[in-house]
Amino acid sequence: MSEPGALGPPRRDQGLALTTAFLSLFSIVGVALYGLPFFYDFFVTDLGWTRQQVTSGNALSKLLVGPLFGFLAGVIVDRFGPRRLMLAGIAMAGLALVGLGGTTTLSAFYFFYLFNALGYVCGGPLPNQVLLSRLFDKGRGKAMGFAYLGIGIGGMLVPLLAYALIEQFGWRLALRLLGALIIVLAFPAAFFVREPPAEPGGSTATAEPVSIVPVLKRPAFYLLALGSMASIGAIGGTIQNMKLYLALDKGMAQGLVAQVLSLVLAGSIGGRILMGWLADRWPRKRVMLLVYLIVAGAIPLLAVAPTTVALKAAGFLFGVGLGGDYMIIPLMAADLFGLKVMGRLMGIVLTADGVAEALVPMAVATIRDHTGTYTLGFVLLVALAALGAIAVTLLPSRGAATTPAPARTLE
Repeated sequence: MSEPGALGPPRRDQGLALTTAFLSLFSIVGVALYGLPFFYDFFVTDLGWTRQQVTSGNALSKLLVGPLFGFLAGVIVDRFGPRRLMLAGIAMAGLALVGLGGTTTLSAFYFFYLFNALGYVCGGPLPNQVLLSRLFDKGRGKAMGFAYLGIGIGGMLVPLLAYALIEQFGWRLALRLLGALIIVLAFPAAFFVREPPAEPGGSTATAEPVSIVPVLKRPAFYLLALGSMASIGAIGGTIQNMKLYLALDKGMAQGLVAQVLSLVLAGSIGGRILMGWLADRWPRKRVMLLVYLIVAGAIPLLAVAPTTVALKAAGFLFGVGLGGDYMIIPLMAADLFGLKVMGRLMGIVLTADGVAEALVPMAVATIRDHTGTYTLGFVLLVALAALGAIAVTLLPSRGAATTPAPARTLE
């Protein structure tokens, strides 16, 4: 508990919020987002779909859900808090995987992918970032780093778990079991977590949210959005096509591909710990630039790795950059623009990220379908990652865009 007179929330609330964020991100991002591409080659081989059709489920769902619901989700979080939105998101993500396990038509595939995208918007990074940002200040970097370990651990385990389930039950039942696992793991913690106060000592909702218009007039906002879109697009394009590339183009066995993908997310665990630690010691801009440079450097290594050992090493390095990427964006946003507009701000940024994460994987897959090789697709991914790094270098330092939010005591 906080000491008498301290502005910080009780340690119990902080601990339960960390647990909730960890399990939510483990399930919705680690299992659902990173688990689904492991099944792409089965849709290609068993149902006769093209790579472009398989990756377009992710694209169409994000393009529809992001613009329509991303900012709305941010408004709901700012006004009512993140808890209820998270509960809905967890249920939708789990049911989406159950539905995808039984689909045989493209229309059903698109419908359940749409449902999965809704689950990601409502229960994924957005509400969890706001939840932790409102409860942590001085240790916000470490809190984000711990919570985002859920993504890394979930993403590291899901290829191995999916492979084992596929071997035992087939890929369709495996998908359904993963969907049930999401709900069983994440829903109870989100049900019991308390809504955090919008401000220290304040209520859990703000009747009159602060206007976001001044933020939208600042060049720093657009630089942050551009950098985030470019890097997230590069990461999404790589992740969404990696199983197709390794299993179908390079002919790797399913078990070996599972090991490589697991190493990518294992690297993300180290990346989240390292970048969370650095974010509490270095300027966040410097940490963000380091993350983006790692992503830009690792993608070509994945494409040209001459041996299995080299491929695994490149995958681990890529994972380090992946791990820091999603985590550093809300930390940088809080530094530049404060907490009062955090939900709506991240709603816009994550919507923009969703567009990039939708279009880039499908573009890379389309290039592969038309050229017979992923070479030009990998060039596109590296260029996007480099663009993200350039945008970050132009961002102002902390405090240049706005006055930091009031500090609160954690001890």
